[in-house]
Amino acid sequence: MGQPVRDYLLTLCVTAAVTYLLTGPVRKFAIAIGAMPAIRARDVHREPTPRLGGIAMFGGLCAGLIVADHLFNLKGVFELSNEPRALLSGAALIWLIGVLDDKFEIDALIKLGGQMIAAAVMVIQGLTILWLPIPGVGTVALTQWQGTLLTVALVVITINAVNFVDGLDGLAAGMVCIASAAFFLYAYRLWMGYGIEAAAPATLFAAILMGMCLGFLPHNMHPARIFMGDSGSMLIGLVLAAGAISITGQVDPDNLKIFFEGSERGATHAMFPVFIPLVLPLTIIAIPAADLILAIVRRTWNGQSPFAADRGHLHHRLLEVGHSHSRAVLIMYFWSALIAFGTVGYSVHSASMWIVFLIVAASAVGLVLLLMPRFTPRAPHWANRFVPPRYRHSAPEPASSLSPSSGEKPVSVASGAQQGAGDAQMGNQAADRAPVAVGVSGVNGATAIGARSRFPDRRSVDSSR
Repeated sequence: MGQPVRDYLLTLCVTAAVTYLLTGPVRKFAIAIGAMPAIRARDVHREPTPRLGGIAMFGGLCAGLIVADHLFNLKGVFELSNEPRALLSGAALIWLIGVLDDKFEIDALIKLGGQMIAAAVMVIQGLTILWLPIPGVGTVALTQWQGTLLTVALVVITINAVNFVDGLDGLAAGMVCIASAAFFLYAYRLWMGYGIEAAAPATLFAAILMGMCLGFLPHNMHPARIFMGDSGSMLIGLVLAAGAISITGQVDPDNLKIFFEGSERGATHAMFPVFIPLVLPLTIIAIPAADLILAIVRRTWNGQSPFAADRGHLHHRLLEVGHSHSRAVLIMYFWSALIAFGTVGYSVHSASMWIVFLIVAASAVGLVLLLMPRFTPRAPHWANRFVPPRYRHSAPEPASSLSPSSGEKPVSVASGAQQGAGDAQMGNQAADRAPVAVGVSGVNGATAIGARSRFPDRRSVDSSR
């Protein structure tokens, strides 16, 4: 069992490294071809920022599949299943559509059609839902048209859910990384714990998806130097959906009888807390899906098109409450991890009430954090070298130690000057604690050409890309 873990870890690291190394050249390429759209009405970032980060992520996907194909414990996935090729075909198509949209801003209906075609390409090559386990009923076999429609619907919903949540620096990549980590644990347990080899492709897809997100996050964290754009958000959404479809429709229910006694109906009902491949993907994207549904209802209620962009997403609401950019992202991370890993934990020990109590306690902590927008976390002194500057404990420095290049004026040692500096500092702290209205941003942010500011304005945010 240890050897497959090392192979998955190697695949993840190679995918992350390739994605990370390609993002820098892709950023320069995006600037050179002008893939930096002007600030739109719904945008709240102040400076044009290059997109096309999905090019680097697609390169990481290809590298991960190539490496896995040459590893002893993973190459069987390519020999016994056509799903990796189906994933690559659909991913290439959706990535191409995203690249064109990042550069030329194609129509939303055209993108929707492209998403459906990409899903259909995967279905034609065998990546489709064949049956559904329903508790109390048993395994329900789907017809070809039913499986195709359900597969296409799941792909389109997942892609758009991830695309809608891509509104703050590092938000979409981080949430999908958390989701893929939880999905990896679930799929790996089905394969290694129960010997269900049909779960192997989904396990590989989850490991590669984690690598894609981890490799892109250092470039995309606030203040972002590059956006993944639709070429990246639709790509990772499709990969996440492909893993869900693979483990949902390809696991043969007859194999479950080996581990559970009784009829097929009894096996399905007894294993439902464990065999929840259809429910788990929906819980993994629960936050993005809720944002998607609320956006459609809100826009339709206001007489707008469901595809019309606005500033009413969940992350915008957090900013309106008074949370900073980084804190809003961390809160979204927290809720995504709670739902995804809580579901995985419940699938392992559904009879243990302590899991339910732990989820309830973590939810209470999350609610407290939501109600404390002015709380500023600080790292211990020993961790100052490992955290961003905004979370460090800064010791007071003498006025003479300030360098002219730091951009700060020297403070006199006179008591009057010290009093003025103290007032100014209190004013700056009050400004940082004040709630920030959506649409207001500082001048520092993601810089398209120049280097990032080392101490960015925490009020600088970005909207949906």
